[in-house]
Amino acid sequence: MDEERILERERLQMEQIRELDFEELQVEEVDDFRDSEEDDDEDDDDLAAFRANSNTRLSDNIGADEHIFNPDVASLHTYLGEVEDTQNRTAFLDGGTVLKIPLFYLEGVVLFPESTLPLRIIQSSFLAAIERALSQPNAPSTIGVIRVYREGNQFKYATVGTTAEIRQYRRLSDGSFNVITRGQQRFLLKRRWTDVEGFPCGEVHIVEEDVPLRTPRDAFGKLVPISNLRPPSHSSTMAFRDTDEMSVANSEESFESALSPSEKRLHYSAVDSIMDDWTSSDDDEVVSTSNNILSSGSNPISSRSIGCLASPQDDEREDGQSADGKTQCQKQNRLTSFRKNTDLNRFRMAPRAFWPFWVYRMYDSYHLAQRAADLWKQIVGVPNMEAIVNKPDILSFFIASKIPVSESIRQELLEIDGVSYRLQREIELLESFDRVRCKHCQSVIARRSDMLVMSSDGPLGAYVNPHGYVHEIMTFYKTNDIAVSGRSVKEDSWFPGYAWTIANCSTCETQLGWLFTATSKKLKPWSFWAVRSSQVADDMR
Repeated sequence: MDEERILERERLQMEQIRELDFEELQVEEVDDFRDSEEDDDEDDDDLAAFRANSNTRLSDNIGADEHIFNPDVASLHTYLGEVEDTQNRTAFLDGGTVLKIPLFYLEGVVLFPESTLPLRIIQSSFLAAIERALSQPNAPSTIGVIRVYREGNQFKYATVGTTAEIRQYRRLSDGSFNVITRGQQRFLLKRRWTDVEGFPCGEVHIVEEDVPLRTPRDAFGKLVPISNLRPPSHSSTMAFRDTDEMSVANSEESFESALSPSEKRLHYSAVDSIMDDWTSSDDDEVVSTSNNILSSGSNPISSRSIGCLASPQDDEREDGQSADGKTQCQKQNRLTSFRKNTDLNRFRMAPRAFWPFWVYRMYDSYHLAQRAADLWKQIVGVPNMEAIVNKPDILSFFIASKIPVSESIRQELLEIDGVSYRLQREIELLESFDRVRCKHCQSVIARRSDMLVMSSDGPLGAYVNPHGYVHEIMTFYKTNDIAVSGRSVKEDSWFPGYAWTIANCSTCETQLGWLFTATSKKLKPWSFWAVRSSQVADDMR
């Protein structure tokens, strides 16, 4: 009975929204569209094309007199009104720098480097914090942003945050501030206190970010890949074989010359140990072969270089050697024979590193960046990552700031040290991302295929309401088990041309976000849902 009542209430509210006739708001008009053939199927086709084309110009099923929402408008935060650029900017700080800056504790928000964060400052203590930040000499126009979250009845503070530079601001007539900031660098929060003016301050330690490498130096060291070596020739003639042997020798020398003394010792030791293992199982045959080679006068240089059986005098001295000495000499003989009679090309066909090639690819920041960018293009679409795919560090933060997952998972991404490790986790999340669930009752409220990007910044972004509360939202063209509550409001809309209505979970009645409906029947898409990331569960399967 309760379920029927909720469904009936939802149906009536949806009908009321459709009957609203707001004044038309001018938005960017998209030309060169063909007239639609069927009015009944038009909305569904528009939404499908809207998602497939990532909010760019549509080419089908849009009438000539219709408009499509411009996603660039949402990323400008025009609802804050006109803002002025700040004059003083903070340069990029070296890792390890210690700063004392005002702190902003934001519930439900995780700020990443290069991400935009809008703020509306109303409380007097935080107004003083903005004033302090704009005038402080050591880090002008810089504040620290820390995620705060609830555990039971207590608030917890994250230990890793991000500095934010005030890029634009405007002082309103009532003394409040509208501010647009941009994330700069990660920091570790060392200590925090309350300033005499009443706002939080903290001593922060700027994190030194690692440089993306194709082979992480800390894990494997600088090694020469097999691709630097010339592949073996398959010529059957002696002339080409001699030339090939010289090329292989040169390649071997090129490989060894790139190694440090310690790496050379490790390389020789590894090769000798492999050869020793391979020859130890057939000692008699190898020794016999070695004796035959030596008696025929072949490879005298190798025998001298080893220092065994080079002369009769050596034989006489050998008779007086201990058993250990004889064993060592026999071992060296075996290695000499092995090097002489073994085709080393099969060794050169293997990776010239401590680990197989696929192991290196697991930690190759550039390879991981390409994989992540390809997955993003396949699953999300926009914004396009091609411009920064060759900058794995920037790309890793960019994906982390836009991926539509819960705030706790995003905080996990912020705390990961190492570009390759962050990209690995993001790839895992993109591959597993399928469903969006309510944090409180675990009800499935949306699917990955329902995602609709309404901002040029991506599928997830931060917005601030008139009361100063910042919300990170992800947008969908349809949802499940969500009911609207109250009337729609067109003032202070984050998306110009749309009115908003509060949306609650139908199961647990928690506020999950808002339904946005177009104020003009000619505006496409006609409606979409915005879900707060702070109300989304970690489970995405």
